[in-house]
Amino acid sequence: MSGVTSTLVRLKLSLLRNGLKQSGGRRAAYIASAVVTLLFAALQLLGLIALRGHDHAVSLVVLLVAVLGLGWAVMPLFFPSGDETLDPTRLVMLPLRPRPLVRALLAASLVGIGPLFTLLMLVGSVVSVAHGAAAWAVAVLAVALGLLVCVALARAVAAANIRLLSSRKGRDLAVLSGLVIAVGVQVLNFGAQRLGTSGLGQLDPAAAVLRWLPPASAVGAVDSVSKGAYGVAVAQLAVSAAGLALLVAAWARSLTRLMTSPDGSTLQAAEPAARDRRNSAGPARLLPGGRTGTVMERSLRYIWRDPKTKAAWVTSLAIGLIVPVFNAVQGTGSIYFACFAAGMLGVQMYNQFGQDTSAFWMVALTISSPRDAYVELRARALALLLITLPYATLVTVLTTALLGDWPKLPEALGLSLALLGAMLATGAWTSARFPYSIPSEGHKNVAPGQAGLAWIAIFGGMVAAALLCAPVIALTIWLNVSAGGDSWTWLLLPVGAVYGTAITVLGLRLAAPSTAQRLPEILTAVSKG
Repeated sequence: MSGVTSTLVRLKLSLLRNGLKQSGGRRAAYIASAVVTLLFAALQLLGLIALRGHDHAVSLVVLLVAVLGLGWAVMPLFFPSGDETLDPTRLVMLPLRPRPLVRALLAASLVGIGPLFTLLMLVGSVVSVAHGAAAWAVAVLAVALGLLVCVALARAVAAANIRLLSSRKGRDLAVLSGLVIAVGVQVLNFGAQRLGTSGLGQLDPAAAVLRWLPPASAVGAVDSVSKGAYGVAVAQLAVSAAGLALLVAAWARSLTRLMTSPDGSTLQAAEPAARDRRNSAGPARLLPGGRTGTVMERSLRYIWRDPKTKAAWVTSLAIGLIVPVFNAVQGTGSIYFACFAAGMLGVQMYNQFGQDTSAFWMVALTISSPRDAYVELRARALALLLITLPYATLVTVLTTALLGDWPKLPEALGLSLALLGAMLATGAWTSARFPYSIPSEGHKNVAPGQAGLAWIAIFGGMVAAALLCAPVIALTIWLNVSAGGDSWTWLLLPVGAVYGTAITVLGLRLAAPSTAQRLPEILTAVSKG
């Protein structure tokens, strides 16, 4: 091992050791996560070994290794701060050439829980498909190639995007991790159910393609040798080796560019006024004038720019789509599940002033009467409706199409609109009565000591919204159970729209006086974070 390589490996070990010494909580969390990860990997290893001899074992392990490679590719984008050694800009001032640095970083990257987990998965994969001495010999090479491809892939992606990942917008990519994880879990759940009913043979077409893509091609080579297809095995190993060489070359090129080109901190910033003029010529021109348009634009900018607000919206959008659509695809859904879309986005109306944090004092200065408070709340509700109305409609139509139950579309959409109106009404009222602060730093969404307020505001408001929807729900039930009522269910769409609008206006008007009167209390509550 060269001097640079051994130094960086020891540095990686020192970073891990010193990180665990910082606090007992961090050390306990690391040990617990390591134990859980390795236990899961051990169980997967035993399961893969038990799969040995199955007719479709190769299809499963090829797909598994492909998913592992995909995970290594996307994790640096969603969790850029998960491993500090992924940031090559920390080494650009050292007198090191890119290629020796690549070798050293590649060796250091093999230290950690992630590489060990991947190693166990690869070992289990080759054990399940290796038959014969030649296959076992190729399996050793395949495991090494697969592990190096995964690690090099993560490093190449991180190095190519490190400027973006270290910026504010790049860190916002981590917000999408919740969406990816939520969708991924549902896809895996759906796939597992399909495999449970149809068998592993369903994976054969996908595996036939993936076995020619690294790192899965390395495992495919072991199976090819087991079947006597030595020429195919050589080609698959060559594909894996070529993929590794291309990744290392791309990684070295990115390191060279990082070491020789200036970053944004050394270049003159763009003219702010020109940027503002470009922004003002965008969709904001379509908003109404006066205070309403200003508040709507501010709320929409919060959704796009504030990490906490963006995370809440991404999560709501994901769950609102996943629950009805995946249940419909699995054949266990109901058209009424489409109301999840309106319900999840309606929650965003709660704690409106807490999203402003300490900056709410500037908003408070512009509120001198219940009328000002009403316009402020109405504009915030309209900004939310710009996204929620088309989204809830789209999810309802998509769910209906998947279920093929078009006659129930009007009543499902009418219920969604009524629920949305009720949540806007209760959200405006609880925002005035039970405001709480959202810390700008860390992963907490409630400031210490305000958890009770958050529970009352959100869950109490949701219960109140459900009670407010009772008339529309009762009408829906009555029309569905009464004789001849099916022919009148289309009325639920206009009824739900009118009822939701009326209840929203009523809620905003009731919340406005309380907002105007309680400005000092609201400002104190939302500034605690």
